[in-house]
Order: sequence, then structure tokens, then C-alpha cells
Amino acid sequence: MPLPVEYEKFDTREARSRFVAHRFADYLKGSILDVGCFNAPLRDILKFGTYTGIDMAGCPDLVVNLEETEHLPFENGMFDCVLCIDVLEHLDNLHAIFSELIRVSGCWIIVSLPNCWCNARRPIEKGKGKFSHYGLPLEKPVDRHKWFFSLSEAIAFIEGKVNESGLQIADMFISEKPRNAIARLARKAMYSRVAYQNRYSGTLWAVLQKPA
Repeated sequence: MPLPVEYEKFDTREARSRFVAHRFADYLKGSILDVGCFNAPLRDILKFGTYTGIDMAGCPDLVVNLEETEHLPFENGMFDCVLCIDVLEHLDNLHAIFSELIRVSGCWIIVSLPNCWCNARRPIEKGKGKFSHYGLPLEKPVDRHKWFFSLSEAIAFIEGKVNESGLQIADMFISEKPRNAIARLARKAMYSRVAYQNRYSGTLWAVLQKPA
């Protein structure tokens, strides 16, 4: 079954955080853990709940080296809602951290995964240019993506983890940058649904629920 699409554009971390706070307001109550929060813009945006942000850089409430740890310093089910927004693709230990998101959540896990193929498509097709988080800089970057996957692979990963862990999908959708409607229709006529999404869709969003 095709996933619903929401047309959104995030020019800054703050804009993305405002979207998260508004779009997922029903889940962002009680105790909230923001994994990979960087400067924690959600801390000041959220109107309800008790917020804790963790990261290895920026201004988190608690510094945790997400690249090296395989165990978050929290008890089982400690938080009502756990967020991990555009973070997992930056971590070699993606699978271990995903399991930890589940472990420390008491109910909700909200995850987003970017469609890396979308950003790479035009530079690769044109044979020039570059795209963020990849490439080969002269100096070692502070951060970069460790994984390169399509939207189809992101969906398969979430669905596989849901089946593996006994979770339920409360909500799952795709966000795509707003584009000219005629151009969008022409592209959809040219490509299959899966091919179109892998070429043009931006991010997969999922709200997962732990069984009571």
C-alpha cells in the first residue's frame, strides 16, 4: 500500500524541529528523549513534556558519544517518547542504537530516515557537482553519513524492525519538497511509484508504538 506524502521543505534544523513539534504533538507528551539533538531546538519549541536531549556535539542536556556507545545511559522504558530525527544514518552502530531507542521507550518511538538517493541523483546523472554528507574532503570531517540507502530500503528497514521487535506502526509517511505540480505529474507518469519515490522523495517518517 502506498504511503501518504506530505509536501514540506526544511531549510534549517529549527524549521524541521518546528515541523516535528507540530506534526507529532499528540505523541510529544510526558518524558521525551531526543537522541542526536545537537543544539536541541525542540527544547524551547515543545510546549508540553519533560525534555532531555543527548548528543556528542552541540548543546545537549547530556553528552553521549553515539558513535561509540551501544548502550544509552537510561533505564528500560524510562521515556514516554523517544525521538531520533535524521540521526541513524550518521552512525556506524545504527542497528545497536535503533535497538536502544526501543529499549528506553515506554511507548512511542519517532524516527526519520533521509532518502540519500534523492540528493545524489542529479550530481551522479550530470557527472558533476557534489552532495552533502558524502564526498572526499581534504580533512576528516566532524560528521558525515555512514550509510547510503534509498527510500525503498528505509521503508523495508522500518517494516523489518517492526516485525522483528513486535512493534506497531502508528503512523508512517513520506515528506517531499514542494514542486511544480505539472512537473510532478509528468515525472509520476514517466516512472513507477517506487522509482519516483527513490528519485524524488525526501524523508521517511515513522511513529512506532511498543506493545502495552
